[in-house]
Amino acid sequence: MNIHEYQAKELMAKFGVAVPRGGVAYTADEAEAVARELGGSVWVVKSQIHAGGRGKGTFQGAAADAGGGVRVVRSVEAVRDNAAQMIGATLVTHQTGPAGKEVKRVYVEEGCDIARELYLSMLVDRANSCVTLMGSTEGGMDIEEVAATTPEKIIRVAVDPATGIQAYHARKMAFGLGLEGKQVGAAVKFMMGMYRAFTSLDASLIEINPLVITGEGGVLALDAKMNFDDNGLFRHKDVEELRDTDEEDPTELEAAKFSLNYITLDGNIGCMVNGAGLAMATMDIIKANGGEPANFLDVGGGATKERVTAAFKIILSDAKVEGILVNIFGGIMRCDVIAEGVVAAAREVGLNVPLVVRLEGTNVETGKEILAGSGLPIISADDLGDAAQKIVQAVKEAA
Repeated sequence: MNIHEYQAKELMAKFGVAVPRGGVAYTADEAEAVARELGGSVWVVKSQIHAGGRGKGTFQGAAADAGGGVRVVRSVEAVRDNAAQMIGATLVTHQTGPAGKEVKRVYVEEGCDIARELYLSMLVDRANSCVTLMGSTEGGMDIEEVAATTPEKIIRVAVDPATGIQAYHARKMAFGLGLEGKQVGAAVKFMMGMYRAFTSLDASLIEINPLVITGEGGVLALDAKMNFDDNGLFRHKDVEELRDTDEEDPTELEAAKFSLNYITLDGNIGCMVNGAGLAMATMDIIKANGGEPANFLDVGGGATKERVTAAFKIILSDAKVEGILVNIFGGIMRCDVIAEGVVAAAREVGLNVPLVVRLEGTNVETGKEILAGSGLPIISADDLGDAAQKIVQAVKEAA
């Protein structure tokens, strides 16, 4: 689960992580009020969407020439004007795709004296089975770009889960970032609080980009991103309440209601598979045969007829889908249950695209009999390779 920047900063501040003062606003009037309350002479107005690259982003429509999604202003009137331009407009960044995302709120933050911009993140390092600190002197840039062009500028510090973070971990990172004097002490305090927030809240990622060193030697999170392990949210109802469903794919939200693992992709061949590994293999073999998968969909090992029916409807709700491949290996999952769900959904929604089904495993013969007796134009496949070839060919012929 992702949250907005202002929410991430509010959470981390509770653990002693230093962040600039600011407030969220849903209207231009609220933005002006926040700026007046903060005081000062410089403010930053930030669009709040679940995407990176906001500062370099562009708005669609009337706000297109007014600037990006993050703007530095020097009067409360300018705060109001810029908030009015952003709220309700669609911001396009390299992470949103060309469709962009509508800005429904802005974050108004006090300006700060920036001496240096750095990069700092904390993530679950699955290769080493630990939490790893990752930093770079190239703050404000995409870390992927830094990794590709100057990988030597990325510093990694692994934290042993048996001990948790120690001061020497933070000092090693601080020295690697070129900090000195009181900056080191401030950075150690910052990283220790960051680790407490990460582990206490079951986060999967905290990214601070940029992490700034102020003219007075302070350390501040000028931007913040937090992702959470969905499997741990039952322990953090307060964090779960921060979820902004407007920022999420509505199809994926619908799939989650039925405990389906679904991710929208850009292709035209819908996939329904049981098991994440088999789903990945299915998408790979579709591509190997010249097709493009429209989704990742794992119905799980214990799906019911109702869940299978819901999965089928979700696939067909995607207007890009021009064919469907159902690939089931029945271990815990029974092939006859899958067959019943496929037939029920196809009849209910009206099947108008080619459908290829490959079944193998528990009750496979019964499942095949259900499909054959349905009277629906279902194409049967002998194995995964055969299924991929048939669906790709069927889609081409139907085009």
